[in-house]
Amino acid sequence: MIHIVKLSVGAADVADLARWQAHQVRSGRRSPVCGTRAWPKRADEVLSGGSLYWVIAGMIRVRQPILEIAEVEDEHGLRCGLWLAETLVFTEPMARRPFQGWRYLEPLDAPADLPIASAADALPSALRQEERALGAW
Repeated sequence: MIHIVKLSVGAADVADLARWQAHQVRSGRRSPVCGTRAWPKRADEVLSGGSLYWVIAGMIRVRQPILEIAEVEDEHGLRCGLWLAETLVFTEPMARRPFQGWRYLEPLDAPADLPIASAADALPSALRQEERALGAW
């Protein structure tokens, strides 16, 4: 198993990422998807339990299990799609410098998950209510 780490470009915080992904699902996507130019050469390892770790404002803050790697069409055309579980799993914050594209992340280098109570406390109350209504908590 191996993970992927990627910058969440344009998201100021986890709530922004959650809103963007909820919009994707409301717009008809079967699950949230992250389109990227490069296809992972180690796709089999990623799909055997790997997650996408999101860097937001210079810190890894959340992860999502990667369910599938398949083409997706987005505003940039036909690309590699990292299809994700809808649940955002909060992690211990871990600093990451900016980079382009995505990188592999070895499991031993990945930040630990936060307990669910801590993760829920990190979200604004309106977003917590919306996530509960969607069944994420």
